Amino acid sequence: MPRSVWTGTLSFGLVSIPVSLFPATESKDVRFHLFDREGRRVRYRRVVQEAHPLAEPTEGDEVEDEPTEHPMAEPIEEPSPSTDDRSSEREVAYEDLVRGYEVDPETFVFLQPDEIERARPTPSRTIDLEQFVELEDIDPVYFDKAYYVVPASGAEKPYALLLEALRATGRVGIGRFVLRTKPHLVAIRPMDGALGLETLFFGDEVRTVPSRVRDAGEVAVATRELDIAKQLVEMLAAPWDPSMFADEYREELLRLISERTPERIEDSEPMPVTSRIDDLMDALRRSVEEAKASKSDRPRRTG
Repeated sequence: MPRSVWTGTLSFGLVSIPVSLFPATESKDVRFHLFDREGRRVRYRRVVQEAHPLAEPTEGDEVEDEPTEHPMAEPIEEPSPSTDDRSSEREVAYEDLVRGYEVDPETFVFLQPDEIERARPTPSRTIDLEQFVELEDIDPVYFDKAYYVVPASGAEKPYALLLEALRATGRVGIGRFVLRTKPHLVAIRPMDGALGLETLFFGDEVRTVPSRVRDAGEVAVATRELDIAKQLVEMLAAPWDPSMFADEYREELLRLISERTPERIEDSEPMPVTSRIDDLMDALRRSVEEAKASKSDRPRRTG
């Protein structure tokens, strides 16, 4: 069983249930590391380029803190920088980074890391269910990530009470809490004989249906055409069985990988730049230090 991502209390009314959250899904994407043609590791680093006054901004100038790729996407090939271009780049230390938010094209508002840290909400220890709504009233587009809600030892009775109440009423509990540093809107619902928690997108995060698409859905159809379409739907009707569907691209990649002989790659000498994992660990350590230093300076907030 995976490690829990959160431990706290789930409450509705005066009933409190000590629980833990465990991820209900896991990614099976095939992830690749990058190498050059000679088998040497390709690593990332943070650099700032001193652009020539007459140089036009490039698409690469707009990339945020670290490159983000789909794990199975092919790396984007870019022209190799000239010697002059490389000489104008300098590596940037983590403590010298600031975040810029683009308010207009090429116009930014800058925030320091300590300002962002002070704005972060305090992690919650309680999920208070504020409303109970019909599950069918929540469009699936709002569902984001699923977790299993597991009761602590001794809390099985109130856990079962909430589960049965939701089953009997056909409703789901809506609440809010802070997981790590991000506020979440959540729905607590029966899921495969247990309580599940679904994080939901906030209302302003779901885009409205484009008018062109909405207009297409309002086109009148003939009764005979509709009857034939419904007949086709019924002919293809089947119980939902996710095991019938597989990621064929992933399976083909794994087949290709299984046919190759593994090669052990060791760096012959230390690299002058750090890997993304090293950068992440450095960021985490510094974040912890900054959080400890600033925690005593800011008023405590409730979840």
